[in-house]
Amino acid sequence: MRLLLVEDTFDMAEAIMIRLERSGIACDLAKTLEQARACVEVQRYDVIVLDINLPDGLGTELLKEMRAAGDRTPVLMLTAEFSVDDRVSSLNSGADDYLVKPFDHRELEARIRALYRREQSDKAEELVFGNLTFNASARVVRRDDSPISLTRREFSLLEILIRNRGKTVSKERLFEGVFSFQDTDVGMNALELYIARLRKKLAGCSVRIETQRGLGYKLDADA
Repeated sequence: MRLLLVEDTFDMAEAIMIRLERSGIACDLAKTLEQARACVEVQRYDVIVLDINLPDGLGTELLKEMRAAGDRTPVLMLTAEFSVDDRVSSLNSGADDYLVKPFDHRELEARIRALYRREQSDKAEELVFGNLTFNASARVVRRDDSPISLTRREFSLLEILIRNRGKTVSKERLFEGVFSFQDTDVGMNALELYIARLRKKLAGCSVRIETQRGLGYKLDADA
């Protein structure tokens, strides 16, 4: 999953990014509306976490622009306001959810994952494909009853593949879902390295990662 965090308070933004990146979510940070607009113009996101009060305007301005342009990316608004009117206004502008500061980071992550699942074809927390079981919330992957240990990026890579199982996923889509703008020294060859590592860890499973030359990769299972 790739997420855009629009938040101008450095300490809060840093804490959120550390928490989410440890959970395998690639995060880009924008501190102003202008930066957020630039990010949205060049990158597709799975979820956007958008603060209302920013140095150069209101986050709801960006939200209205996105919805007017037909962009349905799930948006969770952050607000320090307790006003019901403010929260209703955010939802009426097209927000999918909101969270009032201060908040528990575990709740923020849970709401982000709920919004992400809502946009995916699979609504269930736990997915079973072949003899592989994948649980996004618990961050558990099992082959039959045996756990498989994955790094956060391997887990993110597998999540994209298993949610698109049987379909070819482009290298670009996989790269975008695993790496953020902060990973400036990472090239496409890094993705191939993670694919190789994930294949090794899935050895013995009835599922396999197939290379679709010139197109990308596909997760398939033995009949």
